[in-house]
Amino acid sequence: MGEDAAIFVVKTTANQERSVAAMLAQVAKKDNLDIRSIIAPDELKGYVLLESSDSGAVEQAIQTVPHARTVVKGQSSIAEIEHFLTPKPTVTGITEGAIVEVTSGPFKGEKARVKRVDEGHEEITVELFDAVVPIPITIRGDTVRILRKEETNS
Repeated sequence: MGEDAAIFVVKTTANQERSVAAMLAQVAKKDNLDIRSIIAPDELKGYVLLESSDSGAVEQAIQTVPHARTVVKGQSSIAEIEHFLTPKPTVTGITEGAIVEVTSGPFKGEKARVKRVDEGHEEITVELFDAVVPIPITIRGDTVRILRKEETNS
């Protein structure tokens, strides 16, 4: 980020963040506006973040973009939004012994107990409850939903 640039927050219609970000990028390119980057973090509903040194360019960009409501007063620094730029491992919060529900794939809807967590590969090994023979299955960490955390390992 340039020393003269700041982060501006644009309020949008809920669930339109990505389309607003895409349209803002097109407008900025077409009109040659000083907008250096645009981010629409999943955790930040109803807002898009823009990096620019010119608040006027941000105001001009949102004029023609549907679902872009207003620029929030004030500016942010890169340090304030840094946590949005760092990807979180999909296995964060999943512990051995936890009870999970598989949310996609051939075992969708099945409940299982976590046997092992591999943070490096972002995978977990689970044993399905309803299986006749307990077979360990390794799946991606983002394909489960935690139902209950458990301290004991069985």
